[in-house]
Amino acid sequence: MKKESLPKRLVCLYLPLLVIMVFILFPFYWTFVTSVKPEDELYGAVVTYWPQHITFEAYTKLFTTTVNFMEALKNSLIVAVATTLVSLTSSTLAAYAFSRYHFAGRKTLMSIFLCNNMFPTVLLLIPLYTIMRTLGLLYNPTSLVLAYTTFTIPFSVWLLLGFLNDLPMSLEEAALVDGCNRGGAFVKIILPILGPCMVATGVYIFMQSWNEYTFAMMFTNTATRTIPVALKSLIGQLGVQWDLLTAGGILTIIPVCIMFFFAQKRLVEGLTAGAVKG
Repeated sequence: MKKESLPKRLVCLYLPLLVIMVFILFPFYWTFVTSVKPEDELYGAVVTYWPQHITFEAYTKLFTTTVNFMEALKNSLIVAVATTLVSLTSSTLAAYAFSRYHFAGRKTLMSIFLCNNMFPTVLLLIPLYTIMRTLGLLYNPTSLVLAYTTFTIPFSVWLLLGFLNDLPMSLEEAALVDGCNRGGAFVKIILPILGPCMVATGVYIFMQSWNEYTFAMMFTNTATRTIPVALKSLIGQLGVQWDLLTAGGILTIIPVCIMFFFAQKRLVEGLTAGAVKG
């Protein structure tokens, strides 16, 4: 096979990749640049692509103004972590049951789980609001955790089910022969193998809970609001506080970036697990 020349490779491969990278990364760059601009440059008539005087005053104001960003950050973290634990535990057990046991209504339940992802989550807003108000959970982080599990669990079950169906039954049968019961075989054999897929599923659940706005707007008040709602309060009728809004956006993506940095290898393994059968 004839080796491609360097100019052709630059034009056909690296140039399109460069364009795509610029298209993806420029919004993050512009958000950061806007957050460190002084007010005279931010609201000036001339657009600058890099500030002449870098200032982090917006980040300081974000934690000292009425937005109470630190409290919103804590609320978002509590809700996201709790939702991830509840959804991931329930989804893992449910996916294992659907994969290893054949019972009446199994296909019907799986179809219901699949159909749940076909409809927008906003359709659940009014019924869930009524339920939370009846249970006395309104304006409580618990209401958000329960609301988020309604759309994270069905997708997570399907994501984990594909990987579990590819695991041979002989692994558990060997553990049962060696003296393990069904629970011991699940904990000692299945869970370690299922690790990459669980990481991928956990990252999906965390991101959905961390970024969700509609339910957070309806089910929280000033004391329990999460980051998306707190950032929305910076957009008023008379204008937008761009410095605070972009500073909050940068701080919001930091936890997700850290999570991806440490979990990227297992994330790729988990997302591709069960996709190819050989």
